[in-house]
Amino acid sequence: MALSQRLEFRQTQALVMTPQLMQAIKLLQLSSLDLQAYVENELEKNPLLERGTAEDGPAEATEHGTGGGDAGDFSDSVGDGGHDGGQESGLDGAQDWIGADLETSRSSIEQGLGTELENVFPDDGGEKSAPAEAPPPAYSEWSGSGGGADDSDYNLEAFVSAEVTLGDHLAEQMALAIGDHRQRLIGQYLIDMVDETGYLIGDLESVADKLGCSVADVEAVLSILQTLDPPGICARNLTECLSLQLKERDRFDPAMQKLVENLPLLAKRDLATLRRLCGVDDEDLADMIGEIRSLNPKPGLAFGSTLVQPIVPDVFVRAAPDGTWLVELNSDTLPKVLIAQKYHTQVSKTARSDKDKAYLADCLQTATWLVRALDQRAKTILKVSSEIVRQQDGFFAKGVQHLRPLNLKTVADAIGMHESTVSRVTANKYMATSRGIFELKYFFTSSIASADGGEAHSAEAVRHRIRTLIDAECPSDVLSDDTIVEKLRGAGIDIARRTVAKYREAMRIPSSVQRRREKLAANA
Repeated sequence: MALSQRLEFRQTQALVMTPQLMQAIKLLQLSSLDLQAYVENELEKNPLLERGTAEDGPAEATEHGTGGGDAGDFSDSVGDGGHDGGQESGLDGAQDWIGADLETSRSSIEQGLGTELENVFPDDGGEKSAPAEAPPPAYSEWSGSGGGADDSDYNLEAFVSAEVTLGDHLAEQMALAIGDHRQRLIGQYLIDMVDETGYLIGDLESVADKLGCSVADVEAVLSILQTLDPPGICARNLTECLSLQLKERDRFDPAMQKLVENLPLLAKRDLATLRRLCGVDDEDLADMIGEIRSLNPKPGLAFGSTLVQPIVPDVFVRAAPDGTWLVELNSDTLPKVLIAQKYHTQVSKTARSDKDKAYLADCLQTATWLVRALDQRAKTILKVSSEIVRQQDGFFAKGVQHLRPLNLKTVADAIGMHESTVSRVTANKYMATSRGIFELKYFFTSSIASADGGEAHSAEAVRHRIRTLIDAECPSDVLSDDTIVEKLRGAGIDIARRTVAKYREAMRIPSSVQRRREKLAANA
């Protein structure tokens, strides 16, 4: 076989992930909060980007991109020219009027007195001004370096007290409860191991190994920490947490100890076994259970509460007068970003070096792509949401029981997009409807075959039917999983018993035995 060299031309097609394409894909799957943070970061880095006003809608971002400077010119002319000039002329006119009025009053008074004002009031010259009073000595000390109320570094938030965390609360009490420095070191280490709910994470043996002390020393310090406020703190499990709170109330008797040690039986509502173990009657057991319910299983949550961020919908759906559905984007979640074209023109004239010109060109290209990507993101979300509403019109009109099976491929084929694009659009996006706020992925559910060969049923609709059947059952006739399967098959839903059990456990609904015990105990 001879080896030779030759030139060949080949034409191939390949998908190249340009930085702009990667940016568009990244923006597509961001939530509204993440998108706001991303845009804020771009506004700080790119000098050719500026924040749009409330009148600039998201769809106008591209149109206003080249005219963003016009609004800025109008604002500058009003704020710097006309308003200040009018204010100055008004002050001059007021001073002229006041001076003329004072001259007229002085001449009339002197004519009435028959002499000049200096002869009548020698200490108060008519044209002498009183000396300005010096500020009190305390003022300079209060104002610090002389900034006073006009100091730009004056921040009211500096006077707001910080929220007390659980660790700080325990450390303050430990400083009073423990005097030995060695024990304080162990106590601070244990406090750092307490999670936000107030439980001690980790074992004492590892703590003793790391600190080079005995386990008995660690247990001694832990016993002191468990006496601090709030009651039940620094417990290692739920049983210990409840026991500490009961000891604080002086209610930890042998019967209550047996009840706390058998919490799984209490969760199963096995009251007969609990009565036998505790050695009490029905009335005493009911009082003990009521006292257990009054305890706090997570005492640490009273400190350092975590800020809960409310869900802000990206899409609004409302009924139209003609019976259709109107789908519109939430403009508050769409960043309004414009291109400072006039600023770019001014700066380009001063750019001399190739490095400066390349930097400006890169900033302009990045800003243009960002504006286009945001506009394309909004259009894609609207298109996908409109198709979801069209596919699930039964849900919006009649409820969850009319939710249809839907997958990504169905929506992607209907709007002419790829499944991955639809998947990114529906991630971390929410839709506000008359029935509540739902994530877009909520409308994509698997299908369950029909028993009579008809249209398939949505898995979410089947879960809703199971919950409805269980909520409507009476204590004397609690439905088992087999009974639920029979009722669903009678309604035309072909489902297996293990599927019913899986859906029931996913909705955190106990078994029929536990439900019967709970209903009988509630009616007792």
